[in-house]
Amino acid sequence: MDIKQYMQTIGQQAKLAGREISRTPSLKKNQALLAIAEEISLARDFLVAENQKDLAAGRLQGLDSASLDRLALSVSGIDAMIEGLKQVAALPDPVGEVTNLSYRPSGIQVGQMRVPLGVIGIIFESRPNVTVDAAALCLKSGNACILRGGSEAIHSNKAIAKCIAKGLQVAGLPVDAVQVVAITDRAAVGELITLQDYVDVIVPRGGKSLIARITAEATIPVIKHLDGICHVYIDDKADVSKAVEIAVNAKTHRYGVCNAMETLLVAEAIAPKVLPLLAARYRQAQVELRGCLKTCAFIPDCIRATEEDWRTEYLAPILSIKVVANIDEAMQHINHYGSAHTDSIVTEDYSLARRFLREVDSSSVMVNASTRFADGFEYGLGAEIGISTDKLHARGPVGLLGLTSLKYIVLGDGHIRQ
Repeated sequence: MDIKQYMQTIGQQAKLAGREISRTPSLKKNQALLAIAEEISLARDFLVAENQKDLAAGRLQGLDSASLDRLALSVSGIDAMIEGLKQVAALPDPVGEVTNLSYRPSGIQVGQMRVPLGVIGIIFESRPNVTVDAAALCLKSGNACILRGGSEAIHSNKAIAKCIAKGLQVAGLPVDAVQVVAITDRAAVGELITLQDYVDVIVPRGGKSLIARITAEATIPVIKHLDGICHVYIDDKADVSKAVEIAVNAKTHRYGVCNAMETLLVAEAIAPKVLPLLAARYRQAQVELRGCLKTCAFIPDCIRATEEDWRTEYLAPILSIKVVANIDEAMQHINHYGSAHTDSIVTEDYSLARRFLREVDSSSVMVNASTRFADGFEYGLGAEIGISTDKLHARGPVGLLGLTSLKYIVLGDGHIRQ
């Protein structure tokens, strides 16, 4: 197969479909989303069976437990995809929204209108649910999309793509509005990220090496995040019971996700109370602890942390812990070692909470909440296409608004510039 020509054809088809989707009324887009949800519901057994093929191949290839967890598509996972589609259908359509309309001294009215980005290329590893999340958000925001999943999920992604195509057909929309790249050759990624004539933005979701490569080689704007080095800081004004539950949940709820806590920071004054309690809970969960010298004094079986630990996204049952003097040292550590993803403070001091919110430079900053809430679904976006740690064009979980842009509109009545 001529991969270059294959990707060029997909790009051309997406561009044409994108023009139609950009002017499709909300009602019809919602009908398509609900039709896709129905097709996925009818295909439950087929989707699970195809996913089992990917899981079996992954085990033979020696994928680790975190990778297999991201790859798995359970019955509850299918339910979540269906619910996500319904939630996106229920969300307000941002396309065509006019804001900031005001009269100028000349008599013209100037405002801004929200418009689709065009064609979005999404490159992701594992996580078959991303296929549905991405398709839903792109359709609702009036964009066409080209989805390139990892080779490890090829059977799952092709199966989901069939459901999406059927749903689009039922709603009378072009099936090329959502295209799944059907080849696993890595050269397809290289072609996709340089299709500047057809693709308007690239969204990579996956490991650090994948995102680094795309960032370096793409000739198209990229919405990305490289790491999820998330922190929880337990302040000396924290409620101990809250602190324990938040720190346990942030680490152990799921390991192989970007919003899991990787480093726990504890104020020195509260460390004697909270660290022994947390150590006991982490032992129950079989989490390996790596700590600074002070941490090891409170937790005798803790492994001494290295400089590299503070920079590591484990995506595994491993946690680094550092005892800090106060909030200033905590924020200094976060801003130095963090990845600008998600960081949380546990405190009952309102003033300190406000400082943390203002001074920690991350895409999501939380007070008295687990980092696991950094998610488009939890934020009420219906679903997310990814989490951006960039400052332009979108930041944090990228939902409908992040997949649109603004253009200026001018309303006149025969006005000419004097």
